[in-house]
Amino acid sequence: AYTAQEVAAAQHVPGKQVAKVVMVKAGKQLMMAVLPAPYRVDLKKLASALGAKSARLAREEEFEGIFPDCEVGAMPPFGNLYQLPVYVDASLTEDVEIVFQTGTHSDTMKIRYADYQRLAQPKVAEYARRP
Repeated sequence: AYTAQEVAAAQHVPGKQVAKVVMVKAGKQLMMAVLPAPYRVDLKKLASALGAKSARLAREEEFEGIFPDCEVGAMPPFGNLYQLPVYVDASLTEDVEIVFQTGTHSDTMKIRYADYQRLAQPKVAEYARRP
């Protein structure tokens, strides 16, 4: 599965339960935004939550070397393993369990959100636009 929505269909879970990773650049800082699959990043809201003047989607060449053990676009939501700050949209915290890609387009993992929170230690902010 190449998109988070395809992951949801393959795993037979609601799209909102699938955590997708979007790489964002705020100033000179590269960071990982994690949000429900059907949602979109509101870059103005995210910049505000980060205390940055602006934020934009990162270009692939800006982050491809950071994840040498992952297929492009299949990064797991553990930026802390790659020295990247992680910002989870508050809407994802409403789910008891989340599903995400584990570095390939064919492998996924389901985990309790509380366990993900403990392991990844993301900051939580409201920045996603609902579909």
